[in-house]
Amino acid sequence: MNRQITSMLMLLFFAACGPLSPPVDVEPPVAEQIEEQLVIHGDTRTDFYYWMNDREDPNVIAYLEAENEYREAMMAHTESLQETLFEEMQGRMPQDDESAPFLRNGYYYYTRYEAGGEYPVYCRKEGSLDAPEEILIDVNELAEPHPYYSVRGYDVSPDNRLFAFSVDTVGRRQLTIMVKDLETGTIHRTGIPNTGGALVWAGDNANLFFNTVDPVTLRYDRIKRYNFNEGEAPVEVYYESDDTFYNTWVSRSKDNRYLMINISSTLSNETWLLDANDPQGAFQVFQARQPDLLYYVIPYKDRFYVLTNLDAQNFRLMETLANATSHANWQEKIGHRTDVLLENVEVFDDFLVVQERSMGLRQMRIINQNNGQEHYLEFDEEAYTASISVNAEMSSTLLRYNYTSLTTPNSTYDYDMVNRESTLVKQQQVLGGFDSSDYETRRLYAPARDGVEVPLTIVYRKGMERDGENPLLLYGYGSYGSSADPRFNSNVISLLDRGFIYAIAHIRGGQDLGRQWYEDGKLLKKKNTFYDFIDCGKYLVAEDYTRSQLMFASGGSAGGLLVGAVVNMAPDLFKGVIAAVPFVDVVTTMLDESIPLTTAEYDEWGNPNIREYYDYMLSYSPYDNVTSQAYPNLYVTAGLHDSQVQYWEPAKWVAKLRQHHTGEQLIYMDINMEAGHGGASGRYRRLWEVARQYAFILDLVEQ
Repeated sequence: MNRQITSMLMLLFFAACGPLSPPVDVEPPVAEQIEEQLVIHGDTRTDFYYWMNDREDPNVIAYLEAENEYREAMMAHTESLQETLFEEMQGRMPQDDESAPFLRNGYYYYTRYEAGGEYPVYCRKEGSLDAPEEILIDVNELAEPHPYYSVRGYDVSPDNRLFAFSVDTVGRRQLTIMVKDLETGTIHRTGIPNTGGALVWAGDNANLFFNTVDPVTLRYDRIKRYNFNEGEAPVEVYYESDDTFYNTWVSRSKDNRYLMINISSTLSNETWLLDANDPQGAFQVFQARQPDLLYYVIPYKDRFYVLTNLDAQNFRLMETLANATSHANWQEKIGHRTDVLLENVEVFDDFLVVQERSMGLRQMRIINQNNGQEHYLEFDEEAYTASISVNAEMSSTLLRYNYTSLTTPNSTYDYDMVNRESTLVKQQQVLGGFDSSDYETRRLYAPARDGVEVPLTIVYRKGMERDGENPLLLYGYGSYGSSADPRFNSNVISLLDRGFIYAIAHIRGGQDLGRQWYEDGKLLKKKNTFYDFIDCGKYLVAEDYTRSQLMFASGGSAGGLLVGAVVNMAPDLFKGVIAAVPFVDVVTTMLDESIPLTTAEYDEWGNPNIREYYDYMLSYSPYDNVTSQAYPNLYVTAGLHDSQVQYWEPAKWVAKLRQHHTGEQLIYMDINMEAGHGGASGRYRRLWEVARQYAFILDLVEQ
């Protein structure tokens, strides 16, 4: 039986519709139901939309296109609003912007945008910022024939002559390597396919090491060596056979002495080292992998620093001699603290910088390597994000770091670690009359149902009254230990200036309050993530920041799983929800080992081949728990070439929601037929996607 879309779009005249009312004569697509029985552990699930798992099926493509046509027709009355939002957001962006330059191996490197350009131009200057500019690549020129184009990784050879970079023209993270000879200007298309974007030159300026992607599972599983001068087929130097280790990549140490193969799973990793001047040599393991052991290696003179969770949940810093690298030889440099998470380390000849997280906020600890004296950088705002930036030179006494908050545009500083003075190198320019003093940000704490206090960061335009009449957008993620740090987003101003409050829920599953915060929101404790988000929303209503009929939620990828679970559990809490590329068909995906990322994520979600994890995952899986009830208004996005959340997950979810939804709320799907997980590749094309989402919620506020 052919799979047919059982209703046509009836695009009748909209004259009778008000300017903020959708056309009542347009019917949504109805996907055909074909029964598929999924049986495991003696349990049977019936999936009527399993057939969508075939991007080559013309009926699947037709259904996806019909969803886009339906959304466009239903949102046609918001086109002027979308254009206004786009113009506002574009108007805040400088047309000809430039990044803060950084020094590496005698050159200052930076990227810049030209007026009207979608993509960056990669540049450098030799020795001084006053030197003539040299264009490495102009991505606008390279991207001309392609609807999607992304440069994912690059490296310059030690002699500064060869520029290697990786290109994705689909959005599925399967890249092709190119090499530009910076002396002749010739770009060599190596034809090396299915690479992963991590690439580094060896010290001989000829051998290029890079990672590759399995064409089916898209797991980064191999490291290869390619001799650019000889042009022969790449040689495999490492293969990771354990499919729970999902990410294998190669890097070069900051001091340029070592090439480093890094292999990671969720709870364990391993590092292999090779003298950068001996590309034909054999990599040697630093410390053999062990269950639940994470460690990160930083070479320093005759020793290594090791950031590790060995007997230290929140990590500690160790050191060991270069000729004795197994963990039995590690000596403690900075001890473990239950209330402070050690996140990152930057090493200089004379200074050691430790990025820590305490009470949900990052701090920078500066340690003099010669005399042991230490101090912290001071940050004044109630909620902010600070992070170590690019520091390529070991001999420097300047620390390059980034600082931002919900009211402070992204700022790059150089901190003189000797004189203890910060100099602003660049701050994101925000046009259109933006004044940070017009806005206010606060850190709140919402009581969760089990007594835990969950941090919330909010921003609003000054003069906001807590009367329950403010529209509010609540964002959350809560997975993989990824912290939802408060960062400036100039697009959000379009909401704030229309009376919105923007809020970030720092829920369990992230590492906002340390490693335990992550452990309490994964595996058999995953529901804490959803409960925290619900309780944050209820707190904002109880404290009169908003009310349910004015409150919206958003989350993407694993954050899409979050909001997908929440709308099943608390369908009346939000007026509308934006679910971006949502991971919603959890059980089916985690049972299919051919799907990218599946086996690598057993430590995050659990292995449903084990009955205990199957039952628990089934109890919250958004797709499996769709039921007959009135759902909030939903705007769901997807990417046809998405390698991280396959397009059929949101597509199936939308179809099933339509089948069971008992209310009159709107359900839209916006699927990018030319891109993957991150959406459109150009800086302006991305703004159109944001404009549609903002128009969706602003339209609902007016109804």
